[in-house]
Amino acid sequence: MKITFIGGGNMASAMISGLLQQGYPANKIRVVEINEENREKIEREFNIITAVKIADGILDSNVILLTVKPQQISIVTKELGPLLKEQLVISIAAGIRIMDICRWLGGYERVIRSMPNTPAIIRSAVTGLYASSKVGMKEREDAETILSAIGSVLWLEHEELMDVVTAISGSGPAYIFYFIEAMQQAGKELGLDETQARQLSLETFLGAAKLANQKNEDVITLRARVTSKNGVTERAIQIMEDYGVKNKIIQAIQSSMRRSRELGDEFSGK
Repeated sequence: MKITFIGGGNMASAMISGLLQQGYPANKIRVVEINEENREKIEREFNIITAVKIADGILDSNVILLTVKPQQISIVTKELGPLLKEQLVISIAAGIRIMDICRWLGGYERVIRSMPNTPAIIRSAVTGLYASSKVGMKEREDAETILSAIGSVLWLEHEELMDVVTAISGSGPAYIFYFIEAMQQAGKELGLDETQARQLSLETFLGAAKLANQKNEDVITLRARVTSKNGVTERAIQIMEDYGVKNKIIQAIQSSMRRSRELGDEFSGK
């Protein structure tokens, strides 16, 4: 399987790194990137072939990944469409619907929509996937092989759920960083130095996430076990409940999901 990435940004680099670490041959990967500095960086870091033009980059490719920004998708796909034969096309663009990608490709329908997140950089991503009806089982397996190189994957039966994936896991790392930021700030305001506040906040978050992932118990049970009656944890949780923190988080994710749909609506008319 020969793979071409159109766009040589951070997500493409993360996928390439993951594939190479799993033993995927470097000579089976190409990158199309118009920025000369980015091309040189990719060639130097991964020892793979790069190209400026899409036509040159997709020669003999079986799978083409659209790893450009959502604003560039329509331009790239309109150029790519006439060059396609039987390749699988995978998009990572947030909010951009398969029907629009297919339309920009001139009716080409062997397309998968995906939503990885930034922990792909350390091969700890989770990626939601949705395939058009024209994508076969072998092509699904190919997509899973590529995206499993950067973490876990899950398939969705309904495309509208991709906006939920975008809101929860695509944007999710930012929510986590925001919470860690607040914990660190509280630690410093209460007397810890910056290094101590960072270590306590980060390692507490890492440990709690690992515990939740390994236990066959839901997080409500795990939280209750830490929250002793009339204890220090209960006091903190009560403040969060009084200010509606959980409901605000839910509302924020719902708002993020609606924005993902709005982006799809904005691009669908182009």
